[in-house]
Amino acid sequence: MGDSAFRTLVTGASSGIGFEYARALRARGEAVVLVARRADRLEALAVELGGEPMAIALPADLSLEGAASRIKQALDARGIAIDGLVNCAGLGRTGPFVSQPLDAVHSMCDVNVRALVELTRLFLPPMLERGRGRIVNVASNAAFQPIPFLAVYAATKSFVLSFTEALADELRGKPIRVQALCPGITETEFLDVSETHGDLGVRRLPMMTPRRVVEASLEALERRKLRVVVGFTNRLLGFATQRFAPAWLARRVAGSLYDRKVT
Repeated sequence: MGDSAFRTLVTGASSGIGFEYARALRARGEAVVLVARRADRLEALAVELGGEPMAIALPADLSLEGAASRIKQALDARGIAIDGLVNCAGLGRTGPFVSQPLDAVHSMCDVNVRALVELTRLFLPPMLERGRGRIVNVASNAAFQPIPFLAVYAATKSFVLSFTEALADELRGKPIRVQALCPGITETEFLDVSETHGDLGVRRLPMMTPRRVVEASLEALERRKLRVVVGFTNRLLGFATQRFAPAWLARRVAGSLYDRKVT
């Protein structure tokens, strides 16, 4: 899949899966545009990856209205075309919905849904015009069932999965590869940032490394596989809960992993 002529925009590139995605693409000889809020981390990564023109840092807060359009305008002004898009930026928050600050709820919806859709809408038409492109939207295993105490995040990831699979069908026969990446619990900063602290059951689940998640994604992209659930255990659990467990039981079990009252 490596192609030195490809340039991929990676959101959430300052840490976790986005960070590893940027490194993996550069290792394949591809150019990257790195997008995240933390400018210092982003610029350090760009330097590590060789600097401009092969690694461009573009700090942006995707929770802000118009952020996607400003990114597109900044790249257009520099004559930079994007052939790949990895929508990896995501925000989550655990706990009862009723106690979550409204600004945190807005940010989750803005980053996980609105920015992802807007970036896809802005960069897809030029890909179609050039006759090539790749879009990876990072969903989650949380996309497969409602999760109490992770309600908004799980709902946004269900949106991402549904949107991506629908888009792939619309693009059938077109030269655009589309993937919905559904990692399970991964060793990233997400659990800390989302206030998923050590007393929660989800912390006791086996975790994958971001590097393994990215390797699985890229391998599947080669095969044009649309839905990618990373890890045998995650695939098995997903199959079991969707096919055999009653919906109420799947919700109860999933919610118990994030409920601070459960010990």
